[in-house]
Amino acid sequence: MYIVAIAWLYVAILMAVAEATHSTGTLLGGIITFVLYGVLPLALVLYVMGTPARRRAIRAKESAELQTAQEASALTPDAGAKAAGDAVAPVRKKA
Repeated sequence: MYIVAIAWLYVAILMAVAEATHSTGTLLGGIITFVLYGVLPLALVLYVMGTPARRRAIRAKESAELQTAQEASALTPDAGAKAAGDAVAPVRKKA
């Protein structure tokens, strides 16, 4: 994926240089050409292509947090279980 991005930037740089060095071209035109034909489309494509990797990273982080929370609750005695009752049952007076 990155080889395509590098090739795209190379072509955009050559277009910008051609624009800037042309007899009717300007340096500002070359900069605008590079930004509009090179940087912005490439940033958009790389962001969209990176979406699955970001989702996998988020899911892995969430599952790791869940795993650590479960391990911590397993180590703590009576964590998440029912509340402890009285240790000694109440004694009634005989009637």
